[in-house]
Amino acid sequence: MRFQPMSTDALVEHVVALVLQRAADRRWRLAVDGPPVTRPRDLADALVAPLRAHGRPVVRAHADDFLRPASLRWEHGRRDVDAFYSDRLDLGAMSRELLDPLGPDGTGRYVPSFWDAALERATRAPHEQAAPGAILVLDGSLLLGRGLALDLVVHLSVRPETLARKTPPDARWTLPAFTRYAEEAAPEVVADVVVRVDDPRHPAVRFDP
Repeated sequence: MRFQPMSTDALVEHVVALVLQRAADRRWRLAVDGPPVTRPRDLADALVAPLRAHGRPVVRAHADDFLRPASLRWEHGRRDVDAFYSDRLDLGAMSRELLDPLGPDGTGRYVPSFWDAALERATRAPHEQAAPGAILVLDGSLLLGRGLALDLVVHLSVRPETLARKTPPDARWTLPAFTRYAEEAAPEVVADVVVRVDDPRHPAVRFDP
């Protein structure tokens, strides 16, 4: 196993090429996973235009739009690490309303968001119909090891000391959840693409022999 440094543009091209190679003409579900400090949303956003330039419709979604209500997320307190790890995402809603419909054999009829955490109420977003061959680009944290039906996962990785240094003080209580994630979900082992971004200006992509 080796890590090859490349530019951000080259990383985007690498991921897009993998998606196009594997997805063929079917609907496909791509996730960019990583702690918030790795900015998975930025990489996911950067993938949209190149995929569309290759003629693929794109559905853009955020895992944080599929949270459980605060009464469940915070049942044991607002800084309960186990709840943050296990109870934050509404996995059932995400699968039912987004991932399953946008799979290769899905109907294509999906809901782009489910829960507004700022207002703590359902978004009531209407169903939309994805075009044939659409690519879902989802970003989020702690996505692996959940049984989610994802066709390709890019995991953004940083060393523990980098994660601790870059995490804002008011979010450092979440650090044990990411330690648990590394141990239990082993994202650097199971993800299709692993990118080390300790220096985000110089990402390094894992290549297996």
